Amino acid sequence: MTALLLPRHPLHFANFRAYLVGRLCAVLAQYGMMIVLAWQAYNIARETMTTAGASAQLGLIGLAQFLPLFFLTPLAGWVADHYDRRWVARITLALLMGAAGLLAFATYENRVSLPLIFGIAVIVGTARVFNGPAYGALAPNLVPVEVLPNAIAISAVVWQAGMIAGPALGGYAYAATPWGAYALAAGLFGIALLAMMMIGPVPQPPRDATRHPLRQMIDGFTYVRGNRLVLATITLDLFAVLLAGATALLPVYARDILHVGSAGLGHLAAAPGIGAGATALWFSFRPMKSNVGVKMLASVMLFGLATIAFGCTAFLPRSIAMEAGIVALVVLGSADMVSVFVRQSLVQIHTPDAMRGRVSSLSQLTISASNELGEAESGFLAALVGPVAAVIGGGVGAILITLYWARLFPELRLARSFDPPDIGREENSQEKNP
Repeated sequence: MTALLLPRHPLHFANFRAYLVGRLCAVLAQYGMMIVLAWQAYNIARETMTTAGASAQLGLIGLAQFLPLFFLTPLAGWVADHYDRRWVARITLALLMGAAGLLAFATYENRVSLPLIFGIAVIVGTARVFNGPAYGALAPNLVPVEVLPNAIAISAVVWQAGMIAGPALGGYAYAATPWGAYALAAGLFGIALLAMMMIGPVPQPPRDATRHPLRQMIDGFTYVRGNRLVLATITLDLFAVLLAGATALLPVYARDILHVGSAGLGHLAAAPGIGAGATALWFSFRPMKSNVGVKMLASVMLFGLATIAFGCTAFLPRSIAMEAGIVALVVLGSADMVSVFVRQSLVQIHTPDAMRGRVSSLSQLTISASNELGEAESGFLAALVGPVAAVIGGGVGAILITLYWARLFPELRLARSFDPPDIGREENSQEKNP
């Protein structure tokens, strides 16, 4: 009877509402700042370098953000599982707010340089490596287990919407006033920090004081390797998006291929957000319930096709190239939303709370590898073969990877719903023993 009286929606809980506000603002600020960093670096580099050389600078920025994640991920996951996740998130949000404020001041004073941009990129990457697992593992602590699957799905939708809409926000703000883009990011990080301060005490996972911390860090890798469904969902995104990094080359397309400038960059960056937002709105009314694994595979295939279509806009007449590129990016964003929605839900629901920080850190590592390292791959590949060939080839690679993963991991094809494993076993037991 008590369970029946519990609120049936995660938004009934004040802690979870504050969490969503903070998560949305933080992701908007983070990805909005990243696109502006790339745009500034590309423009500064183009003053003294060729298109190929400037494209390589975009690759270096992605690499600068990824290296801290690569080296610090095991430690970050262990911290999220052994310390108050709220305070881990608060400290990193304060660091990100300071970095954005410093860039706003440097841009206002016309003192931005490539060394400063690369230094801030390292700081942002370091903050994110601790912030991501803390945020990702915190959501299941804020609502009762009865509404946990819905809470995880909503959190995944908010994260993805912010990740794709953030670059559009940053592009538009930069077109209005360059320093204002960073000031806006600093303000959003500040709102996220205030929201995180509003979250009250939450249950902490039990600490294992009998085993060495290094061994506990390795446990996260061991768990992911042993759970083939979790491994499949994490690695599919890693390799597919790593190859199909079209958005990493948006500054190149905006300036040197489509010739639409910073305002056009904002339109291009907004397009995936429109697709993701529409898909998220659809999920809010018609949540995905069946054949989730097959739908994830199909969405990644569509992501690759949309990437190819965007790359081919370079061959279209200038009068329609921009519009065609926007349509392709809308489809890309919608497909990416489906993929991330399924992946995040499956990973969180199939991971015990005591392991969520470490598994979330590994999930973040693969996401960052596919995004930041994908930016590096796209930038370096564009320097070698040109941006158009890099984008089209990446889309083809994503499709081939998806086909191979569908065969390599039948568990992913057979994933029917988001039900936790114990729920499935319980239902099977009831069927056998009516």
